[in-house]
Amino acid sequence: MTEQEIMPSTTNEGTAPQKGEHLVDESNKRPGQTYWSLVKHQYKKNVLAVIAFYIVLVMAFVAIFADFIANDKPLVASYKGTVYFPVIKDYLVDVGIGRWTPDLVLADWRDVKLDWVLWTPIRYESRNEDLENTNAPPFTGAHILGTDGIGRDVLAGMVHGARISLSIGFVAAGIAIIIGVLLGAASGYYAGWVDISISRIIEIFLNFPTFFLIITIVAFMQSNIFMVMAVIGITGWTGIARLTRGEVLRVRNMEYTTAAAAMGFSNWRIIIRHVLPNSMAPVLVSAAFLVAGAVLTESALSFLGFGVPATIVTWGSVLNEARGATYAWWLAVFPGFAIFLTVLSYNLIGEGLRDALDPRLRD
Repeated sequence: MTEQEIMPSTTNEGTAPQKGEHLVDESNKRPGQTYWSLVKHQYKKNVLAVIAFYIVLVMAFVAIFADFIANDKPLVASYKGTVYFPVIKDYLVDVGIGRWTPDLVLADWRDVKLDWVLWTPIRYESRNEDLENTNAPPFTGAHILGTDGIGRDVLAGMVHGARISLSIGFVAAGIAIIIGVLLGAASGYYAGWVDISISRIIEIFLNFPTFFLIITIVAFMQSNIFMVMAVIGITGWTGIARLTRGEVLRVRNMEYTTAAAAMGFSNWRIIIRHVLPNSMAPVLVSAAFLVAGAVLTESALSFLGFGVPATIVTWGSVLNEARGATYAWWLAVFPGFAIFLTVLSYNLIGEGLRDALDPRLRD
């Protein structure tokens, strides 16, 4: 018997499905359609979840290419017969590729007379200060969404803030998922003293309030974006671990798992190749909600001034500016709406995945 032959099948006729096993509705299943293609088909029926997915894709695009959307340097410029790509040069340096040349370091692109130039859509960087246009209202000048108290462009801050907020959400959720899946799988598969020990560890971490723990750490250490990611991830894995444990307990007693053990496969090979692939569906749903929670936590911390350093613009830090200028409504409305839309989108994606993965909700 090969390893492929012991994998579970949900399409064999005459075989009763195991309790809790993913069921495939044969009346809806097209010839050659796999389980995940059916899930994709079911997910597309949820219009709000599909819209939320595309919203997240747009936000991810903005976050990745923020430097090409909002920057005080041009995309392409010709100076004294030489063509430069300052934004691309900046971007490569930020990701650790390439080094600056002296003429690009010293050039002020907005003051230099250029042969020709192609600017970014937003000609401001999130940290540029325009002291002549502080708290400028939106749609009245060069700053489309207005400025804050020190003249920073709100729209540029929103664009670059998307990178920070979404990065913290994905990285923190990734840390939590890795820890939670590994510990949950070990707890559910080995049972016995391993299960008891990991369950006690989960109970201990459940007592750590993530929000106040970060505030406490910041009080003793300098605020750092990586520290925020790590703390949110290290304290947020317990729900994933408990969910994974329950799914592994269900899968470990099925025939294909028993057959894999009888063939002499190692425990971790059985867990990684056979148990986890059939236990991850509920984890994906929880992961979507976890990303939304991480984004909301970072925004709340930045709003209170305990998140990333003050020099880094995030949605929460822009929202914090509204506390000192209550008349500047745009400082509260635009970043607040971005936070609301992001959290709502991830929650809708999570609900869409939950409905698509639940065979009882298929029509």
